[in-house]
This record gives sequence, C-alpha cells and structure tokens, in this order.
Amino acid sequence: MPVGPARVPDLPPDLVLRTLHWEDYEPLTKIYYELYDERAEGAPIGIHLFRDRPSKGDEVDWFSRLFRRVLSEEEVVVIAEVGGRAVGNCTVGPAGPLRQSETGHVGLLGILVDRRYRGRGVGTALLVRCLEECRGKFEQVRLSVASSNPEARRIYERVGFEPCGLFPRAIKRGGQYVDEEWMNLDLSRWSPPSESRKH
Repeated sequence: MPVGPARVPDLPPDLVLRTLHWEDYEPLTKIYYELYDERAEGAPIGIHLFRDRPSKGDEVDWFSRLFRRVLSEEEVVVIAEVGGRAVGNCTVGPAGPLRQSETGHVGLLGILVDRRYRGRGVGTALLVRCLEECRGKFEQVRLSVASSNPEARRIYERVGFEPCGLFPRAIKRGGQYVDEEWMNLDLSRWSPPSESRKH
C-alpha cells in the first residue's frame, strides 16, 4: 500500500547530520541509559534492552567497537547533533558477521533519539541520511520494531520500509511479552521521501 511522504515537523533549525566522533560517547551513552528510566516508567521502548543497565565499562567497549567498525567501513553511522551535542544516532551494520559473508549485502538498522527531540523529525532525518549513506554498501536494509511502538512503525513505513515478518512474543519485558515486527527496504528501488530532501 503506498504511503505518503515523510513529514518533517518542527525540525530543530541547528540540526546537523554528520559522521561519528569520539566525543559522542558521553551523550550517546546518556541517551541510551535514559531508555532504562523510560522502561521503568512504562513507556514503549522501540529497541531491545538488557535486563539490567550495562556498566560504563560495557558502554566503552560497545562504543570502541562501533568506532572501529566505522573506521574500517564495516558499518554506516550517522549522528544527529543539535547545539553542538549528539542527540541521536542511526547505524547500519552487516547482517552477517562480516560484509564479505553471503548475507553481507543486507544491513541491520538501529536508531536512537533523545526523548527531548522525538516527534520533531530528527529520527526521520537520521533514517533518510543513513539510508543514503548505505547506497553502494548494502542492497537491502532490515530492522525490527516492537509491536508496542506503532508510531515508530509508521515512520519506517513512510520512509519506505515494508513489513516482512512477525516474531510473536520475541521480547519479554517486565513479565509481559511483546511481538517483534521485521521490516525491509530494497535500496535498489528506494528514493528518499520528497519532503525530507529539504533537510
């Protein structure tokens, strides 16, 4: 079913989309840690979390690996910056262990946006820029979204992702089960939503 172009409402005027910097560790870790607070408040969380919040050491390890993968061009990372500080990131890495594997043409997408900037077009801008950066690196991009987060699913559909499967009860959160929906985008047939090209 065709979906209209992605609207980009109230985009912060000083939004900058750029590559990953080493200094992004602290703000990105802060945004990620806040997801655990949101989960405790009962907010719908769009990504998988660990049962317990990872340590600072765990986050340093994660960020170091991410930074290395960007330098080696194994992964595409786009950072949203507002007021000189990272407020979100979008990553696409190979579905297989390496891009040289038989599934290396497929990228897995993850996105994280500071809750103070959600609903303002930052996520859509990140998605579109990251997908543009994936051209020539990946042929398809896949993502998963919790069925408890229909707003995120609508954004993905507006950008061009199509549903391709359902994993029932994939997430167990606080004794409750949540289905996980898989979505896919064929980059060979994709063009950016018209309104997002302005940003």
